[in-house]
Amino acid sequence: MAKVKSKYVCQNCGYETAGYLGKCPECGSWGSFVEEVERAGIKNEPVADIIDSTLPMKLDEIKTGSEIRFSTNISEFDRVLGGGIVQGSLVLIAGDPGIGKSTILLQASGELCRQNKKVLYVSAEESAGQVKLRAERLGVKSDNLYIYPQTNLELIKKHIAEMKPDLVIIDSIQAIYTSLIQSSAGSVSQIRECCNSLMQVAKSDNVSIIVIGHVTKEGNIAGPKVLEHMVDAVIQFEGDKYKSHRILRSVKNRFGNTSEVGIFEMGVNGLNEILNPSAIFLKEYSQTQTPGSTIIVTNEGTRPLLVEVQALVGTTPYPAPRRVANGVDTGRVLQILAVLEKRIGLNLSKHDVYVNVIGGIDVDEPAADLGIALAIVTCVRDVVFDLSTAIVGELGLSGEVRAVNHIEKRINEAQKLGFKRIIIPDANEVQEKYKGIEIVKVKRILEAITRGVRAVKE
Repeated sequence: MAKVKSKYVCQNCGYETAGYLGKCPECGSWGSFVEEVERAGIKNEPVADIIDSTLPMKLDEIKTGSEIRFSTNISEFDRVLGGGIVQGSLVLIAGDPGIGKSTILLQASGELCRQNKKVLYVSAEESAGQVKLRAERLGVKSDNLYIYPQTNLELIKKHIAEMKPDLVIIDSIQAIYTSLIQSSAGSVSQIRECCNSLMQVAKSDNVSIIVIGHVTKEGNIAGPKVLEHMVDAVIQFEGDKYKSHRILRSVKNRFGNTSEVGIFEMGVNGLNEILNPSAIFLKEYSQTQTPGSTIIVTNEGTRPLLVEVQALVGTTPYPAPRRVANGVDTGRVLQILAVLEKRIGLNLSKHDVYVNVIGGIDVDEPAADLGIALAIVTCVRDVVFDLSTAIVGELGLSGEVRAVNHIEKRINEAQKLGFKRIIIPDANEVQEKYKGIEIVKVKRILEAITRGVRAVKE
């Protein structure tokens, strides 16, 4: 009989120890250790007894073909997935409670069932009646959609083998458990073992599986980090649940582009696609000339987006001035302030600086540097920037404006939304000749300030 022993596992990072610890030495979290029981003494199967059905192959002998994808008919969802769901793939979707994870997957299930695809929706947290009520609200009706309220992994695998569905949805992975592990559902060992077993089912039976994952209060995916390594794609659902906009972001994708985004709006009948997100982000853009406001052209995956950046600068009442950034990296803002002070003589050591990106989107790329810098400068000098001018450019430490990628896509997006002028780095070469939009090339930050402010007077 196998010997039973216990161990303590950190539920945040998966660190294991023989005894209980108050603080995890790996991730530093307090009170995260939970006792888990494991069986020891089971000998591994000898290598000689294993039937080897797969032999090593030369790279040139391996035949490849295009992945078989099927579309969900939700273009924003398909964009994030890389063009649709790949057959035999394992996808992880994570997000805050109430953000809309179950909603979008139920909507996608309804669209797939209209294409005569068979979908098995495993509801581990809700009853079949609760899922039925949500489906009626979303207008999802189909005979090809099967609801299975179950938490035992062995029973789920049994029905997958019997039904042979095209898509399996697990809602959620933290509520599923396997009888092979003695710990409770949601523990690190259970999540790791269940996900690994589902991965084997997806690859061996060529069944597409989408699992929903919870997130911690810090915004990280709950469970071990190896969970993200096992799956083929990791999709993050972002946004404030008290606002209508939702952002679906691809963090990892073995079959498509990473950092791809899809924009949705939460309505009464579920999530609605936003096919022109730039227009939504600029919807409340003031038509009056206001200091401290600029339009930048950022790039999310393969999609260019125009968003408004606002800056507010005022004399600080505190000994140390405040630096607050929402939607951009605070360290990036501090670097821009240092460049402005050193290269153009703008001293903000006694001023509070607030930078905000409108629309709730996070701008990570350095191509937003020039737009942030011009927003700060116009607020300090109480001058306005041309409303019909968009800005793109990375700011170097010596004050030079450096080249960015996908410049022609950014110009086309600005032209499509009616902008008459766009400021770009001089180092970017534009192959196409544009009509209806003026391309202004600048080499340094001072030149960009002069050209932008002067454009208002012209």
